[in-house]
Amino acid sequence: MLSLFKKGLEEDKLNLALSVNVQHGDFIEHAVLKILRRERPYTHAILNPPYKKIHSNSHHRMLLRDVGIETVNLYAAFIALSIAMLASGGQIVAIIPRSFCNGPYYKAFREFILRHTAVLHIHLFETRNKAFKADNVLQENIILMLERDAPQGDIAVSTSTDDSMNDYAVMSHPFASIMHPGDPEAFFHIPISGEDSRIHPAALCHTLADIGLEVSTGPVVDFRMKKHLRDLPEPTDIPLLYSAHFKGKGEWPIVGFKKPNAISCGPETMKWLYPNGFYVIVRRMSSKEERRRIVANIVDPARFPGMLWLGFENHLNVFHSRKQGISEDIARGLTVYLNSSLVDTLFRRFNGHTQVNATDLRSLRYPTRKKLEALGKWAKEQKAFEQEAIDRVLETILK
Repeated sequence: MLSLFKKGLEEDKLNLALSVNVQHGDFIEHAVLKILRRERPYTHAILNPPYKKIHSNSHHRMLLRDVGIETVNLYAAFIALSIAMLASGGQIVAIIPRSFCNGPYYKAFREFILRHTAVLHIHLFETRNKAFKADNVLQENIILMLERDAPQGDIAVSTSTDDSMNDYAVMSHPFASIMHPGDPEAFFHIPISGEDSRIHPAALCHTLADIGLEVSTGPVVDFRMKKHLRDLPEPTDIPLLYSAHFKGKGEWPIVGFKKPNAISCGPETMKWLYPNGFYVIVRRMSSKEERRRIVANIVDPARFPGMLWLGFENHLNVFHSRKQGISEDIARGLTVYLNSSLVDTLFRRFNGHTQVNATDLRSLRYPTRKKLEALGKWAKEQKAFEQEAIDRVLETILK
């Protein structure tokens, strides 16, 4: 590859006034050495970095820690090292996965970016399977432009369907609309094209803690608890709930289901179980191409008569209150809110991968309990839920 690369550069030199110096070696070792010597020799960096996890005890992870960089993937390491080697006013442009915008694994990387650079420009590709289809890249990618030691101003956000840029469009957004002030997770909320600029009504300023709710990942990891699982419930068993149990009108147990329908209830499983009651569940897997990224369902205790406990499988997120059920009105209102187009838009602004994690749901902002209860009372009167009706009632109640 090196000889082909040098040959290509030599051919390009005929058309461009370039002085080329190809350095063959380990980029992380090279960069760490320069940083330890306090060298910042570069004014510009253009990167298409490798995407690969870095093991916590690997040689490269130790090198990165020597210069104060903590990250789990090579692409974030390459960006952070490049930032560290830029002179003040130096700029970097990189094509990277959007997955760094949220989640706990990239929090240190996001904080590193915000501490050392100003975000100038973000480009989004509307389809993840067209822009880099020749390279079989399946992740959602963005182009990020940063400037070292610069004051942070408004951020340009551009979009195009694919890498042809035929329908390129750009808008300027205040920094505070992309990096919410006081957000302890430092999520990047990137506006998507065509969304309502009034996306943050004053009514949405409450955390889950503010309204007395919590969200957790379903605690039952089925492959670790096989001896306690049952295909169909026996008299002493309780429901083990998967997202399939909530499709359509909902069904439990499902005869012929590929997964177990029940879990034994006893001393060995009790710590994984929730008392029967009203909950809201959100499946953890979704993709950009789906109509809604967040799909919420209500857990109604009436569906499980005589059951004192419930089991929630690990691919579900569960809204609860101190591992107890919540009121019916709150549960129904929260389900309506989470299934709204407004929440879908808010969520897509910071989530660029195929998971809906509990941390992501905690990072959303919610209406007051009173407004959720009003939504819940409306929901109890409905026989069916059309998207337009949900969005219309939400707009009315949030005014």
